Amino acid sequence: MSIIIIHIDLKYPNFHVVYIYMKQSQLFTKTRKEAPSDEVSKNAQLLIRAGYIHKVFAGGYTFLPLAVKVLENIANIIRYEMNAIGGQEMQSTALQSKEPWQATGRWNDAQVDNWFKTSLKNGTELSLAFTHEEPMTLMMKNFISSYKDLPVYPYDIRSVFRNEARAKSGVMRGREFYWKALYSFSKDKEQHDDFYEKIAEAYSRVYQRVGLGETTYKTFASGGTFSQYSHEFQTVCESGEDTIFIDTEKGIAVNQEVYTDEVLADLDISKENLTEAKAVEVGNIFSLADKFSTPIELSYTNENGKPQSVYMGSYGIGISRLMGVIVENMSDEKGIVWPEEIAPFTIHLITFGKNENIIREAENLYHDLKNAGIEVLFDDRDAGPGQKLNDADLMGMPYRIVYSEKSLEKGGVEITKRESGDTEFVDPERVVAYFNEG
Repeated sequence: MSIIIIHIDLKYPNFHVVYIYMKQSQLFTKTRKEAPSDEVSKNAQLLIRAGYIHKVFAGGYTFLPLAVKVLENIANIIRYEMNAIGGQEMQSTALQSKEPWQATGRWNDAQVDNWFKTSLKNGTELSLAFTHEEPMTLMMKNFISSYKDLPVYPYDIRSVFRNEARAKSGVMRGREFYWKALYSFSKDKEQHDDFYEKIAEAYSRVYQRVGLGETTYKTFASGGTFSQYSHEFQTVCESGEDTIFIDTEKGIAVNQEVYTDEVLADLDISKENLTEAKAVEVGNIFSLADKFSTPIELSYTNENGKPQSVYMGSYGIGISRLMGVIVENMSDEKGIVWPEEIAPFTIHLITFGKNENIIREAENLYHDLKNAGIEVLFDDRDAGPGQKLNDADLMGMPYRIVYSEKSLEKGGVEITKRESGDTEFVDPERVVAYFNEG
């Protein structure tokens, strides 16, 4: 059975964290030796084989219990960082009315070509959300009227939908995907720019915490009609569809779309310092100015009593995409290698053989770990050592503990770090302290 405990955790003091402890015999998902023959992406192949996702169609995946835990761990990191800079979480609708989109011209398929559109039985046209600039701007007309109401930073974490022409990259390019989007509403460019720098720093902390900090770069990209530049966060990845040029000394990069002798001069970057790499966009931050507030008539009364358009920005992170990139970059020939802060369980506890004393002691250790607040998946199945070890490597928990007669003969339980393969033997009575002292 699975056991759920809810309590306040110091890492996320603003909300409750759910810890799950589970016996693998009760987990309805199973591992498999092969991924579907039509699945070409590495991330989806491994996630399917390890029992994290189920493929429904190209670009559409059901997130199974283990994946939900990973996604929520990533989301909790993002929540913490967004809340820390003034973000306020809400939950917007997936169905959207067309009127605010018509006001900005983006309801037109010539402007946006990846809509999923539908209608009510009375003929009213609706869409499935692919982003929320227009509806969020319209909503804020109810709450913003004075400069005293600004700034405000609402965000939501939800599924959105895009009618992608191609969906060949597993969960890195889904037609339905899970993301965080925050929208900033400021009184002027100065107030906006101050927040823009804060959220850029918060994004860097997110990527560091999920294990991609050393390979993710703040990347200059086209700002379109909004500004000279926007910024993407690009993670170096062999299967990436973007090309970036990295200045490792400055820790920044330039997207190929703005790579000219002139974007380089502006950024004080010389060509000889750049390294070309394939990369995946894992986040973006945009200055929007009054692009949406003016046509939707979101304004406020300034300090001088005059009306002024709200100055806006938008900031997205693809959470399910981020999970896919982590699998692409942090896996080996045996399977997935989860960073500890986002893994569904910290420990994969395994027993071998049918020795009743060993099984009973392993069960006691399982409960000791659980009571200490250490998340553990207990492989109590009637299966051979080879299958259990292979499944543990495939599923990718940060630590594996083997409790067996042979391990006890060598000095205790065998603790193996998934990332390095380093192994040591620890007295069963010391295991909880081993992880708490960590």
